[in-house]
Amino acid sequence: MKARPLSSLLPGEEGVVTSIDVPAEHRPRLLEMGLLPGTRVAMIRYAPMGDPMEIRVRGYHLSLRRHEADRVMVRQP
Repeated sequence: MKARPLSSLLPGEEGVVTSIDVPAEHRPRLLEMGLLPGTRVAMIRYAPMGDPMEIRVRGYHLSLRRHEADRVMVRQP
């Protein structure tokens, strides 16, 4: 299945991270939080205005801004 942005997942959907294409200054932060290629993620919910979004990764909940999630590509498991 083709990779798509993490931000396109609907609440309850899951995906596996295939790539992370964020600016160099943001990449270490995302990697430290566990967003690595091959990691399974689940969309939990979007804030009322759509930003930020809450995902589950490695057993904990993480909030990401839409512009960051747009650059994290996932595929269906």
